[in-house]
Amino acid sequence: MDIAIGIMGGLGLFLYGMNLMGDGLQKSAGSKLKRIIELLTSNVIMGVLVGMVVTMVIQSSSATTVMVVGFVNAGIMSLPQAIGVIMGANIGTTITAQLVSLDVDFLAPVALGIGIVIYMFSNKPKYKHIAEILIGFGILFTGMDFMKDAVKPLAEYQGFTDMLLSFGHHPILGVLMGFAITAIVQSSSASMGMLIALASQGLIPITAALPILYGENIGTCVTSLISSIGASRNARRAAIMHLTFNVLGSVIFMFILSKPIIAIVTAIDPTDAARQIANAHTLFNIINVIILLPFNKLIVKLALKLVPETKGEQDDDSKVVKYIDDRMIETPSIALANIVKETLRMGEKSKESLNAAMDGIVDKSKEKIELSFKREKLINELQKLILNYLLKLSKASLNEDSRDTVDALFNTVNDIERIGDHA
Repeated sequence: MDIAIGIMGGLGLFLYGMNLMGDGLQKSAGSKLKRIIELLTSNVIMGVLVGMVVTMVIQSSSATTVMVVGFVNAGIMSLPQAIGVIMGANIGTTITAQLVSLDVDFLAPVALGIGIVIYMFSNKPKYKHIAEILIGFGILFTGMDFMKDAVKPLAEYQGFTDMLLSFGHHPILGVLMGFAITAIVQSSSASMGMLIALASQGLIPITAALPILYGENIGTCVTSLISSIGASRNARRAAIMHLTFNVLGSVIFMFILSKPIIAIVTAIDPTDAARQIANAHTLFNIINVIILLPFNKLIVKLALKLVPETKGEQDDDSKVVKYIDDRMIETPSIALANIVKETLRMGEKSKESLNAAMDGIVDKSKEKIELSFKREKLINELQKLILNYLLKLSKASLNEDSRDTVDALFNTVNDIERIGDHA
C-alpha cells in the first residue's frame, strides 16, 4: 500500500510539474508559438519541425495531436500537413524522458528555490513565466524522486522482478502493459517517467523495457482518438493517422530493429539502464520518422480508406463556427489566434447582413431581406458560442498581452452583434 501511495504521489507531482513547466513555456513563447503554426505549408518536413518544436514547448505529444485534430476539424490544416506535425510531435516528446533520465536531482531544490523567490518578488509577467518554468522543473524532478524511492522496495519482491523480466521473453505482454498504463494516465511522458524510475533502481533491463516503450507509444494515441469522437470525419482521419503511424513504427521495431537499438544504447551507456531507455525512446521516434516519412501519402490514403468520404459529409461553410474548438484551449496562444479568426468571420457575416438589408430596400427584394434575417440568426448564434469560448479561454494560462486581447474581444463580439441588429 505504501508503495502504491508513493508512486501515485510521485506521479501526481510529475504530471503537475510537467503541466506547470509547459504552461510557463507557452506563456513565454506566446506569439512565437502562433508564428510557428503559421509556418505550416504542404511541405511535410516543415510539418515535422513544427510538431517537434510545439511539443517541446507544451511538453505533451498528446496535447499536440489533440490540437492537430482540432485544426483538421476546423479546416485550418489538411491531412498531408497533419501527418508531418504528428510525426514531429513523437520526436518532441522525447525531451521529457531525456531530462528525467539525467542524474540532476540536486537541481530540483535549487530550481524550486529560485523559481519561488522570483515568483514572489517580481511583478513583471516575463519573470513570473520564467519562475513558473523553474518551479515546474523542480516539482517534476521532485515527483521523479518520489517514484524512485517508492519503487525501491519492489526489488525485494521476486515475483515483481520476474514479471518485469518476462516482458523481454513475451514482448506482446510488455506492449499491452505499456499501452494500458499510458491509456490510463493519458501521458506517454508520465509512463516513460515510471519506466525510467524502475530502471534507475535496477528493476528492469532494456530488453524488458523496450516492449513496454512500444506499448506506451501506441497508448498515447488514445487521447487523440477520444478527442476525435463527435468531430468531423477529417478530424477522425487525423486521429487514425496518428494511430497508424505509431502502430507501424512499433511493429517495425519489435520484429526487426529491437536488437540493433539495444546494441546502440548499451554501447552509449553500458551500465545506466535509465539512460539506455531514454536514448532508446529518442532513437525509436527519430528512426521511426525517417523510415515512415517517405510513406506519408500512403498513411493519409489509408486513413481515407478507413474513414471514407460520404455524400453527406459537410463542408466548412455549413458549420456555425469554423475556427474555434474546445481542444485548442489546451494551447491558449493558438486558441486565441483562432478565436480572432472566428470573430473576423462573424464580422463578415454582419457585413453581409447589412449589405443584404440595404440592397433589399433599394431593390425591393424579398430574397435579400430574408437573407438579412437568416444572417441575423447566424450572428446571434456566433455571438453566444464565441462569448462562451472566450469565457473558457479567460480561465486558461495566458500571458498579459493575450489576456488584454481576450478582454477586448468580449466588447468587439457584442459590437459586431449590434451591427446585425441594426441591419
